[in-house]
Amino acid sequence: MNHLYLENGPKKVFACSIDWPGWCRIGNSEDLAIEAFLEYEPRYRVIAERAGLAFDPGEAVVTEHVKGDRTTDFGAPHAIPPSDFTAVAAAEAERAAALLRAAWDELDDYAAVAPESLRKGPRGGGRDRTKMLDHVTAAERAYARKIGLKHKPLKSPADLAAMRADIAETVALPSEGGAEHGWPVRYTTRRIIWHVLDHLWEMQDRSD
Repeated sequence: MNHLYLENGPKKVFACSIDWPGWCRIGNSEDLAIEAFLEYEPRYRVIAERAGLAFDPGEAVVTEHVKGDRTTDFGAPHAIPPSDFTAVAAAEAERAAALLRAAWDELDDYAAVAPESLRKGPRGGGRDRTKMLDHVTAAERAYARKIGLKHKPLKSPADLAAMRADIAETVALPSEGGAEHGWPVRYTTRRIIWHVLDHLWEMQDRSD
């Protein structure tokens, strides 16, 4: 069974997997969000298998609803469900870290072959490859602070590798589910993986 929560913003809804962090999609209603979520199962499978995990998510079942806000409507899963504040055992933490590393690796591998200039969106918008990667890493630096990890602005690939190693090592540790620095670790992991995958999939779609 694949447990989901729905984040209901004023205009948009996110459907997010509790069991598979980062598998989150948005829609104009609950039904459309779930539909979009299910459509991305094959793309998430790539990440799960790269992480060395057996991927058999089962039936999607909504177990929680949370109230979103304008950030939800803007396009980011922002509300934290109550289950994120429960303890994270060692096995779940290690699994989440494996998925996080796999998402990073998949993004890095695709970025290495993607064109610099990406096809523009329907209204002529969207970042090109380098700006998109810079945006992802800048966001990760901000997200890392939410679990107590502070890194200076990244100036080299070594700086990025060090920050990601720090994040992955922290995520891989068992947690009591608290939010001492701003976010519980379970939510931080979901948010980082979602952000990486959202831009990976965007890059793939706009490379056509």
